[in-house]
Amino acid sequence: MRTRLVNIGRMIFVIVLIAVVYAFSNKRNSNRKLQAVAVSFEDRSSALITEAMVNKLLIQKADSIAAVDKDIIDLNALEGRLNSHPMIRNADVFLSLDGVLGARVTQRRPIARVASNPSYYIDEEGTKMPLSRVHSLRVPLVSGVSEDNLKPVTHVLNEILADPFMVQHVVAIEQQRDSTLIMRVRTYDFKILLGKPVNIKRKFQNFKAFYQKTIKDKTLGNYQLVNLMMDHQVVATKK
Repeated sequence: MRTRLVNIGRMIFVIVLIAVVYAFSNKRNSNRKLQAVAVSFEDRSSALITEAMVNKLLIQKADSIAAVDKDIIDLNALEGRLNSHPMIRNADVFLSLDGVLGARVTQRRPIARVASNPSYYIDEEGTKMPLSRVHSLRVPLVSGVSEDNLKPVTHVLNEILADPFMVQHVVAIEQQRDSTLIMRVRTYDFKILLGKPVNIKRKFQNFKAFYQKTIKDKTLGNYQLVNLMMDHQVVATKK
């Protein structure tokens, strides 16, 4: 009888031991898998890329995050993959202790849309980037430029961005064959002859003074051309 009880006790011990080992093995195995993916964006004022698109770049071949082993994740490779995306300026990828794969993403900032075939955006550095399938941005339209000569118009666009009045009014820039620039504003149909991209701040100040005076006089709509190429003055041609 005693021997039988001992055998039963041993069997129970073995069963409990197997259960503990199995549970420990399952927990250890689950801890080796990703638990979640967390994506954050530094600036969401213009959503050019979605969280789902970033997730797809991070987890390319697996059907789900549960199939990804933490031990084989190459954070540098993932950062390189994200940073190679044309909508991303910079990405930091990290893995937390609790198995969360995180990515902090800074998007590139389009400052104009270039009329071409196909059309494309340019960012603050004058770098070409494709149009977004997610969101259409309200930025000035640029025409008459080539991909290898975007620096002059990029300089003017950045000056526009830095000026609250100009960024509110300028909707288009056209580069002529002689490289002079013509701008158009949102409400009126006159052209602004900016000329070469030099002394931009002074030209903007001259235009703003002209604009305020003619708005006050209610004569701004009478003009077809506003020439800013002269120093310290504006030459305006009436319709």
